[in-house]
Amino acid sequence: MLQLTKRTEYGLIALVHMVDQGGEYTSAREIAESYPIPKRLLAEVLKDLARSGLVNSLRGSTGGYALARPPEQITVGDIVSALEGAPTLASCDTADGNASDCEVEPVCPIRSPLQRIRKGIWLQMQRTSLRALVTPSPQAADLPLTARNGPAAS
Repeated sequence: MLQLTKRTEYGLIALVHMVDQGGEYTSAREIAESYPIPKRLLAEVLKDLARSGLVNSLRGSTGGYALARPPEQITVGDIVSALEGAPTLASCDTADGNASDCEVEPVCPIRSPLQRIRKGIWLQMQRTSLRALVTPSPQAADLPLTARNGPAAS
């Protein structure tokens, strides 16, 4: 099933933390101490986010990282793209829609439906802003806890 990498999860956590900082620079150390995130991996993630233009970095004792754009202008899709590329669901599914070297592809009954699902998920990621992660919609707050967080573990 579609699952974000730890790098992307940590990147999302760090970016949400930056939104909460209101534009102030925050260090990788501060973020890592606020959440159980390995500082070294977080630093690599923040560097990738800076290279992609999603965050600004500032060296020095008062430096750190801050959002490069308002959180309304950064999407989950931007973040996922910067850290891992567009999602795929099946081994033959590629971000650009081209088939891989699969001998079943010419007669495959699931490729097209899975591509539609992947495109729908990707479209939702591209529509969901970082601000929406920080401020969930009122409709999400009205959902039962299991609907918001997935099925309860048994």
